[in-house]
Amino acid sequence: MAHIGRAGPLSALVAALLLTVAACTPDGGGDAPEPSGSAASARAGKLRLPTDLPSGLLAGLPRSWDELRHWKYADWDNWASKHVFHNPVVRDLWNPDRMDAAAPQQPAPPAAPPPPGDNGTEPDPAPVPAVPVERPYTRYPASGKVFSNAPGGGIGQCSATVVADPAHPGKSDLVWTAAHCVHQGKGGDWFKNIIFVPAYNSSGAASGGRKAPLAEVAPLGQWWADKVVTSPLWPVEGGHSGDAANQYDFAVLRVHNPQDASKSLEETIGTAMPVWFGAPREQLRISAWGYPAVKPFNGQELDRCDGGRPSRLSFDAARPAMLTIGCTMTAGASGGGWFAPMPDGRLALVSNTSIGTSAHTTLSGPYLEGVAQQALAWIAQK
Repeated sequence: MAHIGRAGPLSALVAALLLTVAACTPDGGGDAPEPSGSAASARAGKLRLPTDLPSGLLAGLPRSWDELRHWKYADWDNWASKHVFHNPVVRDLWNPDRMDAAAPQQPAPPAAPPPPGDNGTEPDPAPVPAVPVERPYTRYPASGKVFSNAPGGGIGQCSATVVADPAHPGKSDLVWTAAHCVHQGKGGDWFKNIIFVPAYNSSGAASGGRKAPLAEVAPLGQWWADKVVTSPLWPVEGGHSGDAANQYDFAVLRVHNPQDASKSLEETIGTAMPVWFGAPREQLRISAWGYPAVKPFNGQELDRCDGGRPSRLSFDAARPAMLTIGCTMTAGASGGGWFAPMPDGRLALVSNTSIGTSAHTTLSGPYLEGVAQQALAWIAQK
């Protein structure tokens, strides 16, 4: 979770977790008129892609925002085939000591946030204290942690959520997290040895500095990523200081358990969260969950912030404005699920933690609309 300063002198940013670190209109709620002026030009015009990247990294990318918003399965497949993710299983790699050693990266350069009113950005909501989730976490097994190795070395951690697979109802192997939890962004590469651990440290056996066996730390197993999809623009523009790239900071993993291939992840843990794309912002009452790892937290406990109705944060008016809630969770919570009740009363995932203020007063996550929905559809069909 990258951090941004919102008031007073800008602090150094704590970059997010890993140690290198369209079906609906953008605002949801059905059809809406296109904006006028510069926002409309940016939406319809060519993408402002970096010019200092290898041509291979740009292969398969859309030429305009409008084109990306209307990508179909074949477009996603064409792009993904040119940016292959390899994650071979390394047996016995992830033990409790190695998981416990995963830590957020050192501070990154600061970035100035947009002021209220700019690109539709609204004032920050009031801080909401994070509260512990009641144990055992196996009561809420859709939430868990992602661990990985950075390409250049080092161990990282994120939070994540098991989500429903539209192509395989009741048998999902899909996990939702942040893009910066699986890829370094501009000039970088995919992380390696990516696993998902549902209900991490469910019993609390590894809390308080205690040593615990793997069965207590990972009570529902270790699930290795086979395939990963992110916004196609994250690998060419993503960073770690909070900017327009974070407005599409999401990723979906397809995972498997190398110890037992007889059951899917959803069948094993008993649940998977539906994803509510294009959710009307004014109807959302959000609760964000995650494993914050920077003091006063330690990464061993699952916490939540009941942030209520979100405000907006936008670095680029051509992209869907991010959702922002008051929350005191710190780095380590990145990728964690944001949940809200749908009209039928069921809870659904509506975003994931992406960035937060340097004072740890708010969190922001991407608004999930058609681009995110197509990404999920592609990996579900794969």
